Amino acid sequence: MSSTRSDRLDALRGAAIVWMAAFHFSFDLNHFGWIRQDFYRDPVWTWQRACIVSLFLFCAGGGQALALQAGQTTQRFWRRWAQVAGCALLVTAGSWFMFPKSWISFGVLHGIALMLVLLRLGLARLPAAPLLALAAVAVALPALVQHPLFDNRWTNWIGLVTAKPITEDYVPVLPWLGPMLLGFVVTRRWPALWQGRAPQPLAQLGRWSLSFYMVHQPVLIGVLMAVNAVR
Repeated sequence: MSSTRSDRLDALRGAAIVWMAAFHFSFDLNHFGWIRQDFYRDPVWTWQRACIVSLFLFCAGGGQALALQAGQTTQRFWRRWAQVAGCALLVTAGSWFMFPKSWISFGVLHGIALMLVLLRLGLARLPAAPLLALAAVAVALPALVQHPLFDNRWTNWIGLVTAKPITEDYVPVLPWLGPMLLGFVVTRRWPALWQGRAPQPLAQLGRWSLSFYMVHQPVLIGVLMAVNAVR
């Protein structure tokens, strides 16, 4: 089996991680009262979040396309998927402890875990045109269809909510399946885009994206709490 890694794709994921860490550090500064920003309504922050999540999902779709082209085994897929799903559960538990009124029931890791299953078990078999059409529908549908049925934690993972739920992270299947499908189609159609050299610090960071994601917030929050304690 050939390698499923691409320095360029890993570097793009690494760039998303750096952006995410800067965003979360700003969020933490706001949480501790060092700055005053509205991360839930100010477009400066909401659009940044949308771009960061889109980059992560685009990379996840691209990574899955490379994995399939390289002949990744089903066993290896499920082993990696279990890591993502397990970390999603840890995020839920940690957020419940820190934000009991707005804990995360379906954030970015939950979304990636479910969407990877949808991609691997069926959608990856479709040609490019239907996948692109499905991506467009996924992005557009939440703006066209909303129903109160989807406004609870058991169903809001679909995405057809009438209002964003009170939660610290929310990445439902709709519209976010769109960027993942786009990354999959682009990479499957033009794999040469990801061939060649890339900045190695970003590429290395991108290869450890899940580990970084899980530890960066506890570290940032711990540092800020320590600084607060000695002020």
